[in-house]
Amino acid sequence: MSTLSFSETLFGTTVLDGDRALLVKKTYALLLISVVTAVAGGYTCATSQAMVQFFIRPVGWILALALINIVPMLALWASRQSPNLGIIALAADGFISGIALGPLLAVANYLAPGAIPAALAVTGGVFAVVTGFVMFSKEKFSAPAGLLTGMFFALMIAMFVNSFIQLSGLGLIITIGIGIYGVIGLIYATSDILNNPEYDNPVQGALMLFASLFNIFVTVLRLLLRLLASRD
Repeated sequence: MSTLSFSETLFGTTVLDGDRALLVKKTYALLLISVVTAVAGGYTCATSQAMVQFFIRPVGWILALALINIVPMLALWASRQSPNLGIIALAADGFISGIALGPLLAVANYLAPGAIPAALAVTGGVFAVVTGFVMFSKEKFSAPAGLLTGMFFALMIAMFVNSFIQLSGLGLIITIGIGIYGVIGLIYATSDILNNPEYDNPVQGALMLFASLFNIFVTVLRLLLRLLASRD
């Protein structure tokens, strides 16, 4: 009687087998690159008063929002032209995302330094739970592209409007909406990477995972800051 190895039992023999295993490992290695460059970008911006002042202005905020949505598309395009070019673009996406997050990190570091590691811990916990759930369920989750696209544009419009009218309630709804969008994206991205036999682009997978984790981290950090502010 043949026995299954631990990895086969955990992931299923059709998930991490041969070239498939290499694709998954590359994807998570590339995700690590995105996270490291995002940390570098966040630190660079958060420790530069000039950069923080620029990105908290409307023009800076709009520029950051545009970049963190355009650069991933460029990275995806680059990955289809050349794997090395795709990796460079992916690292750039992480760094720019970190810069865009810099003002929030600066505020958090000033008001409640402990909120940043707490948000990282929660984000890591969500990542671990979702990954474990998808691994053990071995199901391929999917959602209508129209649903995710609609959620995305609804959030972008709401964020743009709230940048001018500054409604506290709308801001909270937007924050929670971004978090929900991030968790949904993480589930579908993880499912695609681990359970879709047609998955073949590690850069695309890393971009999807990073975007989801970025949204979850931002949500958790904002909610923690709101909670701390309400106690004062």
